[in-house]
Amino acid sequence: MQSQATSRILMIRPVCFAFNEQTAGTNAFQDPAIAVQTKDNAQEDALREFDEMVRHLKALGVDVIVYEDTPDPYTPDSIFPNNWVSFHASGTVVLYPMQAENRRLERRSDIVENLSQRFHVAKVVDLTHFEQEGKFLEGTGSMVLDRMNRVAFACLSPRTHEDVLAEFSKRTGYRVVAFHAYDAGGMPVYHTNVVMCMGDTFAVICLRAINDLDERLMVRHELEKLGKTIIEISLEQMASFAGNMLLITNKKGEKLLVMSTQAYKSLSARQVDTLNDFATLLHFDLGIIEGNGGGSARCMMAEVHLPRK
Repeated sequence: MQSQATSRILMIRPVCFAFNEQTAGTNAFQDPAIAVQTKDNAQEDALREFDEMVRHLKALGVDVIVYEDTPDPYTPDSIFPNNWVSFHASGTVVLYPMQAENRRLERRSDIVENLSQRFHVAKVVDLTHFEQEGKFLEGTGSMVLDRMNRVAFACLSPRTHEDVLAEFSKRTGYRVVAFHAYDAGGMPVYHTNVVMCMGDTFAVICLRAINDLDERLMVRHELEKLGKTIIEISLEQMASFAGNMLLITNKKGEKLLVMSTQAYKSLSARQVDTLNDFATLLHFDLGIIEGNGGGSARCMMAEVHLPRK
């Protein structure tokens, strides 16, 4: 069985990080007020947050593979690579269709080519042609993968289309569990990875975001069938990115659950105690990245499950 977590993480060091006007319409987690306050220093401050996170992860024995973004083309959200690519233990690389035109420019064949020199790439599944039909699936933002059991959880939204999910399922063998999720204001949640985090034996999820009670029960049942201990978070905690965590390991095989400081501070003492039973909790100050980008710690990390050559 494939492991859920890996110690190899791809991250993109930003050069032009900024509030992305093209994504704000579907991402309620972007904060225009913070964008105005931090406009002049967003890149500088985001870079500081990024470098501090990378430094700590490396110090703890995580294999962080950092690529520098390029100033041209303009890609203000390049710090979130998990939306355009995913890497699988089968040697499969999947490229995804993105809603915002300036986010499509983040896809870099040179990164895939460079990784193929160290890791075995058996095939590339390219789903980007769906952009021509206005159908999107933004990687492990749109889907939260149980890699051990090959199940993809996905909340449908303008960025997560059923047709692309079906094609992903057909090409990779993942079974899809689709549902609808809404924030406290009734807006569809743009990405599944802010609703839930998948661990090896646990799952963090905002079930309250799933308004349809039949869908809510179905998702709970699916997680229980997979043997996951469910840690529920509230809508308020989801808004603080408490669902946007990622389970990784270090080179010693020790489990680390990575999140932002905002997410960590939103958790109750009981939730922290429960999560500590599953992994060591790590949190990083990502306030500038979260406020401008509308994504948090999980979004910044693309797991590299490819087998070594």
